[in-house]
Amino acid sequence: MTIEQNGKPGADDVEAVDAPELRLFVMALFFIFGGITSLNDVIIPKLKALFSLDHMQAMLVQSAFFAAYFTISLPAAALVRRLGYMRGAIVGLLTMTLGCLLFLPVAARPAFSLFLLALFVLASGVTIVQVVANPLISLLGPKRTAHSRLTFAQAFNALGTTVFPYFGSILILGSLADVKVSELSGAALDAYRAASAEVVARAYLGLAVALALVAGAVWLHRDRLKGESHADGPLLAGFGLLKQGRFAFGTLAIFLYVGAEVAIGSLIVLYLEQQHVLALGPEAAGKLIPLYWGGALVGRFLGSAALRFISPGKALAFNAAGAVALILISANANGALAAYSLLAIGLMNSIMFPTIFSLASEGLGKRATEGSGIICVAIVGGAVIPPLTGRLADLSGSLSVSLALPALCYAIIAIFGIFALRPVEAARVAGSSQAGLQSL
Repeated sequence: MTIEQNGKPGADDVEAVDAPELRLFVMALFFIFGGITSLNDVIIPKLKALFSLDHMQAMLVQSAFFAAYFTISLPAAALVRRLGYMRGAIVGLLTMTLGCLLFLPVAARPAFSLFLLALFVLASGVTIVQVVANPLISLLGPKRTAHSRLTFAQAFNALGTTVFPYFGSILILGSLADVKVSELSGAALDAYRAASAEVVARAYLGLAVALALVAGAVWLHRDRLKGESHADGPLLAGFGLLKQGRFAFGTLAIFLYVGAEVAIGSLIVLYLEQQHVLALGPEAAGKLIPLYWGGALVGRFLGSAALRFISPGKALAFNAAGAVALILISANANGALAAYSLLAIGLMNSIMFPTIFSLASEGLGKRATEGSGIICVAIVGGAVIPPLTGRLADLSGSLSVSLALPALCYAIIAIFGIFALRPVEAARVAGSSQAGLQSL
């Protein structure tokens, strides 16, 4: 999904809009979809207790959410081509609003499958908004400061992932926290499920109201971008880039990174509740989730400065190896050391996504936007790795053992960082040679 650069009005031809209110709107988008994504970490332990789920079943929350990236990303790009950025953003916001409102009928007849449906619809709207947000922020001001605006907007995303879980823990995990579900049955269990579902529904109803207001504000500015035109071409063309070894390895690294990051975030509450860790209640454990996502926020600023002096490949390998080390420490420790070494992985995560993205995209030239679309599809790792991690926990009977899968993901990412130290041309030659050998 790009603005045409050849023959039609392109990004350089679109009239830049100096509109502070629109920039504020985009910052709000980053804040909201970052926060809504991290709110899953609060929902998972709630639904696990509510429906007596095992770890793998509980992780299907992330599968339902991140499956939207796999199924909706390319259709969303087509939608934005047809409607334009502003109207595309409105569709995304209204879809998110619909997803939040679906929690109301679900609360009336609580069923885990219906919760998953609501989350998928909500995530579909998030996906559309993400397709819009990155290129849109570049148009809202001078071209020379576009990178600065995008970095600032990404900081709002990290801020959302830090703030939402704290208040979500109070609103969602704090309610009915003293009730022991295992001791309920019959009418009492049905009443508990109805009350808990209503708590979740109220939280998402508040989000629905906020999203509807933002959508209304965007509608008032729907015609602010002048000369907007989008490229025509097959949406699936970008998959041909996977023939290039460096890009394919980088796409795999994105898949594994998102999966590992989401899996660990999803386990935090359950992990900190364990007797040998901190033995906290759900609400208290949920309030520590912001330390995980806040580490990523702080690390993003520190990393941006460090990357001026350190090779991106080396920085990526160092951070990924650091994540593996922290997992090993946490899995073999007790008490505060086990807890805070796990939470510190957020600091290691900070630079990974943008660094993997840039390393994978090096040398793509005019096909960089096609590569970006494929990488967006690879975010589906968040739908695959968490339930596999949950399954490992169920089979082993240990959350510590289940961390082996995220550790393996980070180890492969470290290898990609080392691989990416080679000049991009050499990597392409190696990839082409390998493809040639396979064709013999």
